[in-house]
Amino acid sequence: MQPTPNRMTRTFMDYGSIGQAMEALCAMYEKKLRDVNPTVQNLTYDISDLFNFIDGLADLSALVYDYTIQAYLPCDRQWIKTKLHRHIRCLARDHGRLY
Repeated sequence: MQPTPNRMTRTFMDYGSIGQAMEALCAMYEKKLRDVNPTVQNLTYDISDLFNFIDGLADLSALVYDYTIQAYLPCDRQWIKTKLHRHIRCLARDHGRLY
């Protein structure tokens, strides 16, 4: 992840699963919302807000291990958005509501 064009802002993170990475991405966005809106108690957002956050990052990609070829495969921003959308839909279904 690189939030700004400055290469010094590039950060590498490691997660045990794609789901954990998607949770972390949501948490990053929620932290940004809290930083921008410190007096708001209950922040809400939808998937388009989250996608706008992702699109606003200078760079975002994932390296996902593929056991069949025993190598990491690069995944782009669109792949991340697809996985994030699927992750959020599963969370909503598990909580008895669908977005």
